[in-house]
Amino acid sequence: MPWLVQGCTTRGSEVPSFDLGLFNSASSKEHVAACWDELRTATGLDRAMHARQVHGADVRYQVAGPTGLHLSDDCDGHVTGAVGVLLAVATADCVPVFVVDPGRRSVAALHSGWRGAAAGVLERGITVMVENVGSRREELLVHLGPSICGACYEVGPEVFEALDQPVPPGPKPIDLRAVLSERAARVEVPMGHITVSAHCTRCTGSGLYSHRNGDRQRQVGYIGVRP
Repeated sequence: MPWLVQGCTTRGSEVPSFDLGLFNSASSKEHVAACWDELRTATGLDRAMHARQVHGADVRYQVAGPTGLHLSDDCDGHVTGAVGVLLAVATADCVPVFVVDPGRRSVAALHSGWRGAAAGVLERGITVMVENVGSRREELLVHLGPSICGACYEVGPEVFEALDQPVPPGPKPIDLRAVLSERAARVEVPMGHITVSAHCTRCTGSGLYSHRNGDRQRQVGYIGVRP
C-alpha cells in the first residue's frame, strides 16, 4: 500500500535519545518538540494528531487542518480518512494498535494497555471507522505493534479478570497482544487480517523504551495517508 505511512519510533543511537513524550519530564520540552518536528518531516505528513492518553476507550475522528503538532481532547485513539494527517499514540510497554481500511484509505492508531483493552478501545476504534468512513469490519487489517511480550508482562489475577481471561491464583504473565487479537476477531475482523509485531519492549533488544525497565521516555506508533 504505497499510500500508507506506518511505523514505530525507537530511542535511536544519539544522546539525548529520540523522545516523543509530551506529558513527562524525561527530556526538555525543546528536545521533545524537535523530535516531533523530525517525525513529521521524515513521514512527509505535516499535521500530527496526538493526545494525553488516559487508559480509556475514547477515540477521536481527526480531520484535515493546519500543519504542526496538534493535541486533541484526552483520548486513547484516533481515526482519520484525511490525507496528510499523522495519527500518533505514545507507548513504553502498552500496545500501539493500527487499523487500516485499504479500500477507503482510512486508518486508526489506538493506545492499549490492559485497562484500555478491558474498556474496549480496540472495539471502539473499529466502530468509529465504521460510523465515520463506512468501513466494513471484514475488510479491515489490524496490526498489533511493538509492546511488552507475553513472557515479560506479569500481572495480578485482577488483570486476567478484567480481560475476561481464566483467572490464575496469583501473578502470572499475560500476552496482551493475544488478548487483543481475540477481541478483534470477535468483532468480525478475520484472523488472517490480524498481524503481531515480533518486537518486545523489554527482551528483544529492539531499542524501544520500556516503562517496566524504568524508562520515562516514550516512543510513538504512527500511521497516516500520504498526500
